[in-house]
Amino acid sequence: MTPPASGRKPPADEPLDLDSDLGWALRVVSGAFRRTATGSVAALPGGPRGYLVLMAVVSGPPRSQLAIAQQLTLNKTVMTYLLDDLEAEGLLTRQPDPADRRARQVLITEKGTRALNEARERLGKAEARLLSDLDSAEQQQLRTLLERVARTAHREERDSEDCRLQD
Repeated sequence: MTPPASGRKPPADEPLDLDSDLGWALRVVSGAFRRTATGSVAALPGGPRGYLVLMAVVSGPPRSQLAIAQQLTLNKTVMTYLLDDLEAEGLLTRQPDPADRRARQVLITEKGTRALNEARERLGKAEARLLSDLDSAEQQQLRTLLERVARTAHREERDSEDCRLQD
């Protein structure tokens, strides 16, 4: 069972309840979201990973494929194959970075923007079904809290990777 937020362990006589276990809840929600999301973005090369790449490309100024791979915590080789597939479908392009001609910026195409918008619409409908037991304020609160936890998890993953590289 997940310890209370105070960090103290629950009393030994407290009943064990799987429904209140954080790990169980995350596993069930993650599995349901993965099944729903996969169907929603299946038309994109790379499915969910391809969707995340396109989202990362449109989320800010042009960046290198290495920067996007790091943001998404994707292996550089996997990232290269994903970009190859997305580029072959005409959804994005890679162009020399004007500031560093050795680096390549990843840019979305008009076709890529249309495909991303269509995928986002399908995914939004799937998310709405998954979150249907929550009112709109609860949905927003859940998204906000999950974003914060995701940033923490991402930071810890990067820090752990940095430690492995130093060994």
